[in-house]
Amino acid sequence: MRIILEGMELHRFGPDDLDDVRAYVEVDNAVSAADSPWFPTLTESHAVAYLAHGWDGEPPATFLATHDDKPVGYVAYYTSKWDNHHLAWLGLNVHPAHRRQGFGSAIFEAMVERARGEGRTSIGSAGWDGPAAVAFAATHGLERKSSSINRRQLPRELDRRRLSELYTEAQAHAAPYAVDRRLGATPDDQLSAVAEMSAAINDAPTDDLDIEDEVFSPERIREYENAQAARGYRLYRCLARHRGTGQLAGQTVVAVDGERPHLAWQHDTSVVRAHRGHRLGVLLKADMLAWLHEAEPQVETIDTWNAESNDHMIEVNEALGYRIMGRELEFQRDI
Repeated sequence: MRIILEGMELHRFGPDDLDDVRAYVEVDNAVSAADSPWFPTLTESHAVAYLAHGWDGEPPATFLATHDDKPVGYVAYYTSKWDNHHLAWLGLNVHPAHRRQGFGSAIFEAMVERARGEGRTSIGSAGWDGPAAVAFAATHGLERKSSSINRRQLPRELDRRRLSELYTEAQAHAAPYAVDRRLGATPDDQLSAVAEMSAAINDAPTDDLDIEDEVFSPERIREYENAQAARGYRLYRCLARHRGTGQLAGQTVVAVDGERPHLAWQHDTSVVRAHRGHRLGVLLKADMLAWLHEAEPQVETIDTWNAESNDHMIEVNEALGYRIMGRELEFQRDI
């Protein structure tokens, strides 16, 4: 797909188009340096792997925007075969040196037309909290629907004695539960149970976003694990299991970057509704930190995101020493 828009060319590229990948990385890192300088840079190898595998086996359709043969921006166009078939989500960025020249608007409108052509009725995008993101959203009729906070933990600065106290306090409330640790892929015979438990994440607040519950199946869990492994991440999963029934009650998952093993990323933390009230969230996250301290002592940062309205998880993260790095705003509109 190649589109010419007011002197700007927009063309789709993939993991094998290495010149385009390098241009995409250049734009992404320039944007990050301007808008979120605390955020780790994107490497070419990570970009290639993400373009091939995405988050859970569904890589976005990604387009590079050029003007006079120079990269000026890109957009990643996300849709899912599993759920939310009405929605297209955009990761749209314009190089800071080329902003306010209409490139972002041209890219956005091209993606609106793509979404309409697919029969989708809603489009969304996110940006770091600041005048540029707010102004762009207003120009294109996008309404602010939610906000999330990027928090970071520095494991080497953790008060290990306090962490042990938090674990012990939580354990006293969670006597009916055992914590299992799992590195890497889920055994085939447990995929259904993990998928059923993973649906608990749908209880996390989504504020005013027009999104449906995510659909989790054994196949999707496997595709997620395969995609993370293909991208070079080591997956650590702590699971709460009810001793009496064997039912999985909750989980927390952390991915350690194989290329840059000082970086780690918090993925899902959730507890099944029927098992809440036993401080399992604190228990699981404290156990994860103890495990990573043993298995991955080189980890320097763990980043997480939570909806700003998710008071319970924010309370847990703050008790565990996470600090605020930035706020991301989520916008959406009907098309």
